[in-house]
Amino acid sequence: MSTPEHSPLGKDTVYADRYEPRLLFPIPRADKRAELGIAESLPFHGVDIWNAYELSWLDPRGKPQVALAEFRVPAASPHIIESKSFKLYLNGFAQERLADAATLAATLMRDLSAAAGAVVGVQLREARTDALPVVDLDGHLLDTQDIAIDHYGPPQADFLQADTTAAPVAETVLSHLLRSNCPVTGQPDWGSVQIAYRGAPIDHAGLLRYLVSFRTHNEFHEQCVERIFVDLMQRCAPRQLSVHARYTRRGGLDINPFRSSTPATPGNLRTVRQ
Repeated sequence: MSTPEHSPLGKDTVYADRYEPRLLFPIPRADKRAELGIAESLPFHGVDIWNAYELSWLDPRGKPQVALAEFRVPAASPHIIESKSFKLYLNGFAQERLADAATLAATLMRDLSAAAGAVVGVQLREARTDALPVVDLDGHLLDTQDIAIDHYGPPQADFLQADTTAAPVAETVLSHLLRSNCPVTGQPDWGSVQIAYRGAPIDHAGLLRYLVSFRTHNEFHEQCVERIFVDLMQRCAPRQLSVHARYTRRGGLDINPFRSSTPATPGNLRTVRQ
């Protein structure tokens, strides 16, 4: 079975230190997308950007090597890869002797692409501060609004409103108050979300209330971002829309889904909480 409940999440695990691609646990995207009314023809473009901070292997003489890794999983792939299985898989390289970093990158691309069902981009970087710099995300910060909030789940799309009588705007807004929970373990996932759109002005208070309404919601990172995208499209009908979430890392991995109404290639700009 490829459901979250059958994944390694929430289970005692032996952390092997030898290469084993069968550890990767793919989960179909289709079921959750069906809940949102998303058919086979996707209403968005996008990618899930993963950063791995705990990657090590041995060179041919047995000396440990380390690197930072960036993985780009296309949103059009039929599967996501469950994060704990991803961690277990990466940990398996710790005692493997490899010819060089290029050999490792090729192995990662082959195995991850097979699990996701689409070509996964892989980039290895030296473990240096300038390899993945910390930046502030652009956008008007929603979090400073002086409003009362008393709804923390489930996500409430009715909070979203756009003023269709006003002149269209091009706006980027930002919140650091996104929180959701793992659907299996209930562990919290903390993130920042950047929303860029063109169209009727979206009410900021309602948008912040909507984002906070994910606070007790159980769903994977990728699914939360797709829910935000679909709800904004349905409730506010922007001409263009992108949603980019930057989640804090867990188990040496962070996951950063991006969905856009137009083809776009997002950067990988790490926030101070990552």
